[in-house]
Parts: sequence; structure tokens; C-alpha cells
Amino acid sequence: MNSNPTPSSGTRREFFKTAAVAAASVGVLKTPVYGQNQAPSANVKGANDKVAIGYIGIGGYPSNCPGMGLGHIRQHVPKAAELNIGMAAVCDLWTVRNDKAKEVIGNGAVQTCTDYRRILERKDIDAVLIATHDVWHARCSIEAMEAGKHVYCEKPMTRYLGEAFEVYDAVRRTGKVFQVGAQGTSAGGWHEAAKIIKSGKLGKLIWGRGAYLRNNPKGEWNYSTPDGAQSIDWNAWLGPVKHKPAKFNADHFFRWRKHYPYCGGLLSDLVPHRLHPLMLASGNPEFPRRVVCLGTRHVESDKNTPGAEMRSVPEYVQLTAEFPSGYMLVVNSSSVSGKVPGFSIFGHNATLDLADPGNAVEMIPERHKADELDAISLKGLQPENQVVHAKNWLDCIRNGGTPNGNIDLAVKVQTVISLAEMSDRLGVMCYFDAKTRKVTDAAGKEIKALTYGSTKES
Repeated sequence: MNSNPTPSSGTRREFFKTAAVAAASVGVLKTPVYGQNQAPSANVKGANDKVAIGYIGIGGYPSNCPGMGLGHIRQHVPKAAELNIGMAAVCDLWTVRNDKAKEVIGNGAVQTCTDYRRILERKDIDAVLIATHDVWHARCSIEAMEAGKHVYCEKPMTRYLGEAFEVYDAVRRTGKVFQVGAQGTSAGGWHEAAKIIKSGKLGKLIWGRGAYLRNNPKGEWNYSTPDGAQSIDWNAWLGPVKHKPAKFNADHFFRWRKHYPYCGGLLSDLVPHRLHPLMLASGNPEFPRRVVCLGTRHVESDKNTPGAEMRSVPEYVQLTAEFPSGYMLVVNSSSVSGKVPGFSIFGHNATLDLADPGNAVEMIPERHKADELDAISLKGLQPENQVVHAKNWLDCIRNGGTPNGNIDLAVKVQTVISLAEMSDRLGVMCYFDAKTRKVTDAAGKEIKALTYGSTKES
């Protein structure tokens, strides 16, 4: 398969036309407000240059509400000097979260805004960290790179498959450093696994397995719904979503991971943490050849939280992806069953067992290779860590390297995720052609990829 698929005709032009219309609803741009001691540094070239960061999408406030932006900020503040970053601006539609982020940063010069374009127009900001809900990932990423900013985008890379290739094309076009926020890709164990596999010791890869399981009796993601958020620009928050509540809905705003218009549920929130490192560890990440996924929600855990809407996303999913090399991956994810099985990659000659945080790898030879291969045990490796992952991105901005959660890996992972959602929701096995970027069924009939407006829950 071609690892650098070509753009599909017309999609980029249509995307930016739609983006411009939607962005206009956010509000009129104003002259940027520059903070004190924030000299322009947009041409980051050397290892000692400070990188000025703007944070788009704060979330995380109140403390049990979704959104990783505030979480990243809390981790970056004590490491700011070590990371050599300037925390220049924050953006969230709910001003309460902006104020909290500014308080955590502790710098009165930090700009707060409710329109992310205020950050993008600033020449003294080098990079952005995007932690909005999923439907804004593509638009913010693309517009940021077009504005000359490097991008760290929380997983999933995008809401839908078509957007993933729009982001891919933008990275190629602009040359900006793009990192997807799956911190497991910066854990040492997965890279050591890739080295072992590339050495040929496992022989041909047969299959791999991983899982991300939780058990929340009150329904995962049923965060609190405090008053005050009704003041946000509801249409701006919805963005490209077509089938949407006409007015502010607290369950959708605070608990958006439960609802298909904004998120793929487990497939978008938890599964990426397993797919990214497992595909990286193969030593040769590929686009999938076919994907099948089943999801259930028969426990109906939302009934245990008074006033909560029932989720449209599954409470349990199991996906299987087959790649052109013959390698297969099986990933399970649950919000109603918490016992986690091991992480393994099985080859014809040996098996790799990997620790959940990626800090240990064991290679066990198969019986027929026991006299030829020595067992391998690697421990004490770098575990997955958000700050380490952010540092990897920053180092690549400064030295021109390729980040661990790079665009080539990210677009392949997103393809698996998007095909899995299509398989479950449409009841089909999805085949993928990376050269044409088309999805078909087993008979070769094209299946239109899910996107905004294609179903009653999008």
C-alpha cells in the first residue's frame, strides 16, 4: 500500500469553504493583545530557543469535567523552564475555564480569548496545543498550520476519516511539526519492541492485542453539569455538527464523549491509546486492509446517574484490523468491565509481552526457535508520560526531527478508528484502499465514509 496517499479532488476546497462559513459565526476578529515580555519567536531554529504556546480548548473545570487542555497546563507550569516554553495564551468558549487556566499559569500577561483565531493571528506564538472536543480538531489543526504554527492535537486526530486526510495534506503542505496526543508513543517499550521486530527475531507478525477497560457503575463520562456554561456561543461550540440540539444542552456540553455527533465514544477516547503504540511497535505501521468492529450498550449504566441522558455510543467495543502484511490487531475497550488482559504481539518465531505503561518488554521464543533465540527482558524503560511526549514534540520543533506521534502514524491509526466506527454503526466489514482513500464492502461496492450530516446522529 502507498504510505503517502494522494489528495482526493475537491475535498480541501470544500473543507475550507465550510470552515470559513463556520468560523464567521464565532465572532469578529479584533486586534491581538500581546503579553509582556513576549517577543516574537515564530522562527524557532535552535535547541535553546523558547517556544511560545497557545492552548486551544481548556476543559477540565470543574475538576471532573472533560477536556485535557487544563490538564496539560497543570503539567506544563512546573516544567516550563525545563521545557523552555512560554505559556502565552488560552482559549475556551466558556470564560470560566479561561480564567481558571490563567490562574493556574500564574502570569497576568497570558491572553484569554473565546475565539481561537485570536491565537492564530499572533506572530509571537509558535505552536498550539489543541484539546477541544473532537469536532474542532481538524479545523483548528489545519488553520493553525496554515497560520505558521506547529500543532500538538489531542487524540483522536479527527472526528471523521475525511478530516484525517485534510490534516495529513496540511502537514505535508506546510511542513509544520504535528504530534497527536497519544503519549504511549513516547514510552520506551514500544520503540524497543519495534527494534526487536525489525531485527526479524519474531519472524512474520501474526497478531497483536491490547485493551483499555474501565468499569464505571454510574456511566463513564457522566461528569457534573454546573450552571454557568449556558452563556457560551452554542453554535460556535457545535461547529460542523449537523444534527444538533437547537439550544444549549448540558449533557451534550459536559458529557459530549457519550454522544455520536461529537465523539466516537470508546473508539475515539480510549482505543487510540492502544492503537498508536501497538501500530508503532510493529516497526512498519500500515494502513488497514479491512476492519470489523462490534459494540454493545446493554448494561445501560447511565440509568445510575440521575438526570443523565442515555448514551448513543457503545459501552463495550471489540475491533479487529487486518493489514496488507497479514498482521492483525485486536483491541477491546469497555466502560462497564475493568479487568485488563495483557498486551502482546505474536510472531511466528516469538512473542513480545509489553507492560501497560510501556516500561517493560519481554520476548519469549516459540518452541521451535527455543534453541536459536535467546529470551529478552527489558525493564525500567521510559513509561508513557504527557510531559515527555510534549518534550518530544518541542524537541522536533527545534531540531526538525519526526515526533513519536507523527502524522504518518496518526493518519493510519485514525483510519482504523474511523473504519471501526463505520463497521459497528453500519453493520459492515470495511475494506480500505490507501491509494484512492476509498472504503468498500467485501464485494467492492463503495461505502461513503461517515461525516457530518450523514446519519441522524452526526
